[in-house]
Amino acid sequence: MAAAGFRIVAIKPGHAEIALARRDDLLQFFGHFHGGIISALADHAAGIAITSGLPKGKIGVTVEIKVNFLSPADGIELIARAKTLKMSGSIGVATVEVFSRSETSETLCAFGTSTMRAMDLPGELLQLRA
Repeated sequence: MAAAGFRIVAIKPGHAEIALARRDDLLQFFGHFHGGIISALADHAAGIAITSGLPKGKIGVTVEIKVNFLSPADGIELIARAKTLKMSGSIGVATVEVFSRSETSETLCAFGTSTMRAMDLPGELLQLRA
């Protein structure tokens, strides 16, 4: 997340909001955020939303993700808002809305669903999450 420039805005159980500021290296040839960047932001937001509701020592990892692109993401920042739709056993589903924010408004530019599996956090990472 840090290498891409993702910034956590808010986390509460079952919800996550993360943002990404516009940079030239994240844009496609029309000057809009690239779809791969939008998908990665959605994936991270979904993973955080699912993981935030799991017991300590567990992490949500992506099994499947689907992103629908609804409008050009041409703002100064992307904001992904994810929520856990259902967690059952070791499988959870999250929805994600990605907004392109300008100085005065937000436009829904993508909508996604993600299926996540709860996995044991590797030992070396478990110490970091404590």
